[in-house]
Amino acid sequence: MAGRIEDYALIGDMQTAALVCRDGSVDWLCLPRFDSHAVYAGLLGTEEHGFWRIGPSVPDASTPPPADRRCYRGDSLVLESEWDTGRGTVRVIDFMPPRDGAPQLIRIVEGVSGRVQMRSALRMRFSYGRIVPWVHKVGERTVAVAGPDSVWLDMDAETHGKDLTTYSDFTVTPGDRVTFTMTWQPSHKEPPALPDPEGSLDATVDFWREWVEHCTYHGPYREAVVRSLITLKALTYAPTGGIVAAPTTSLPEEIGGVRNWDYRYTWLRDAAITLSSLLRTGYREEARAWREWLLRAVAGDPENLQIMYGIAGERELGEQELDWLPGYENSAPVRAGNGAANQLQLDVYGEVTEALHLAHMTGLSRNDYASLLQLRLIQYLEDHWNQPDEGIWEVRGPRRHFVHSKVMAWVAVDRTIKLIESGDADGPLERWRELRDDIHRDVCEKGYDPERNTFTQSYGSKELDASLLLIPQMGFLPPDDKRVIGTIEAIQRELSTEDGFILRYPTEGEHAGVDGLPGDEGAFLACSFWMADDLAMIGRVDEARKLFERLLALRNDLGLLAEEWDPRLQRQVGNFPQAFSHVPLIDTALRLTASGAYGG
Repeated sequence: MAGRIEDYALIGDMQTAALVCRDGSVDWLCLPRFDSHAVYAGLLGTEEHGFWRIGPSVPDASTPPPADRRCYRGDSLVLESEWDTGRGTVRVIDFMPPRDGAPQLIRIVEGVSGRVQMRSALRMRFSYGRIVPWVHKVGERTVAVAGPDSVWLDMDAETHGKDLTTYSDFTVTPGDRVTFTMTWQPSHKEPPALPDPEGSLDATVDFWREWVEHCTYHGPYREAVVRSLITLKALTYAPTGGIVAAPTTSLPEEIGGVRNWDYRYTWLRDAAITLSSLLRTGYREEARAWREWLLRAVAGDPENLQIMYGIAGERELGEQELDWLPGYENSAPVRAGNGAANQLQLDVYGEVTEALHLAHMTGLSRNDYASLLQLRLIQYLEDHWNQPDEGIWEVRGPRRHFVHSKVMAWVAVDRTIKLIESGDADGPLERWRELRDDIHRDVCEKGYDPERNTFTQSYGSKELDASLLLIPQMGFLPPDDKRVIGTIEAIQRELSTEDGFILRYPTEGEHAGVDGLPGDEGAFLACSFWMADDLAMIGRVDEARKLFERLLALRNDLGLLAEEWDPRLQRQVGNFPQAFSHVPLIDTALRLTASGAYGG
């Protein structure tokens, strides 16, 4: 069985990523891209679906021992795990070098003290654990081949095969370093070049150190902010600038439930807010690359804007179920692709426009087509903002007039008006000012419940929705407006868990709720960060700081967050690590730092 979600570490090369469990097992890796088929899919099944474990050899143990300590080497994505055994201490260093050729996963075993017996057990299964490759020797190298894929293994230790698994048994003493490198290559090509594990390690550490030096945030939460920034950088697909929501698919929002989705794509919403956090902390190059990705993806067809695309801008993301995988802790179905790509989500127009606006305000070089795209998006909204949609949470029930969607349509128009007023674009200024006022009036009249003094999830509904917390953050209403304060307090009363974290909206247990799905889910971490932001904005800064620091305590030992927190099981749930959790962590840290609301 796979480990708990928080037991995993992330390593990656900004084109794909691997999850390494505390016991030294790589249980998830897609090659050569984030959205490719998995070579190790044990995370969503069993060891039969692929894994690679390196750790102390404990023949009589029923389960491999977890590492006694682990950390990233400084501000990098190089993982170091240490085991203390009765015979000595050993360290395993795991990383993926930023890629300029074939993708590599490198693992270095280092003897620290004593004399420790080690074992590497490697079981490759292509196509999400379904295909057993042909494994054979080519000279001193081992290669596994299946269809279009090949994986080359270069190891210092001797190997032997048993039960369709490749093993290496060896012993390390102080100062010993035994290297293992796995390199992916299209099977029809010549073998990849021999690896240089030690040189690649130095280059990887240098890359991350130099990248982090550009961070402009030096406040009290720097450790958490920097780790989140590194995570967001790791979720960026370097060749195109696209940003995945998470490197995994189908990690459940409820253990044993059906809310299991593929997040290995670029949501415009997630990517736009990621871009905003990067811009606020000094990273303009990533912003420029994402803007170029956006312009290519949308191309000349902004009227048919999708809510998500493939990492190279692909539009077809057909959803299928991988029925040979039992799912993480039997949470089925396991899905590849995402059918929500064809939904109408009007809030996306606001997020994209806000990101383009922020890029413009922070001095990113002007791009005439980006300005033209922004104008074309508003032209579309003029005729469609008053339609029902599926909303920010991608409900699979009927469309509704979601208040958050209308608010973000207002944001799109407002930011475009500001672009025109700055002289950097031309447009029907008075007409769009009237449009902005019309949307604002519509929301305040139809999306607000005066009896309860709160905005509601959708027009005419009684349900609340945590996305309403963005109303003051987007400037739709000022923080001291009684309707804003009433909404914040209503969400605290009705959508808060016992430990003070925030649910997205009410769910209905076994019956399909507003989202059209059965089951429940955990507290949505982004919403909890939004609450901390809002509390700071309305002057309740001590309460905001305490909530923020409770959220920081939910991170795993490496500073990583999944999508949600299950208050009943007291564990992380959902795809991991999740950009939509790390972005608001950064934003809230910046707000609290600016307000002086921090301890110590």
